[in-house]
Amino acid sequence: MGCVRLTVNNMEIREPRNNEEWETYYDLRWRILRAPWQTTGPDRDETDDTSIHRMVCTPGGEALAVGRLHRIDAQTGQIRFMAVETGQERKGYGSLLLSSLEAVARAMQLKTIILQARENAVPFYEHHGYQVAEKTFLLFDEIQHYLMKKRLDD
Repeated sequence: MGCVRLTVNNMEIREPRNNEEWETYYDLRWRILRAPWQTTGPDRDETDDTSIHRMVCTPGGEALAVGRLHRIDAQTGQIRFMAVETGQERKGYGSLLLSSLEAVARAMQLKTIILQARENAVPFYEHHGYQVAEKTFLLFDEIQHYLMKKRLDD
């Protein structure tokens, strides 16, 4: 599943292929999600090595959106670190990325996807069928997060 490629509207949705693309992937993720609050980066966690990573790229290879999926248990996956390049929001790249990660989850026979959405992203995920389960944590003492869930067999 790590090598799956999909082309939609001239955008390629795939896993990073080489060291330069991995650096681009992690840099975009860090700049959008962490840089305004952290002085170091990019940050990774213990599940990065076992996760399915996707990026939406232009025909020229420019990364416009990144995100990842990892299995929590036999039935559940978690989407994390969804980020869209500054100035590229509301052009459908996040939706393409989310659809790609959901397709991977279905291929893995997962039944539910969970994620922690920033408050400003809740409407995006609700539009894609996710429901708020609960208000969770406050990141960097200012970014409210919400646990959201989606059943894949609905």
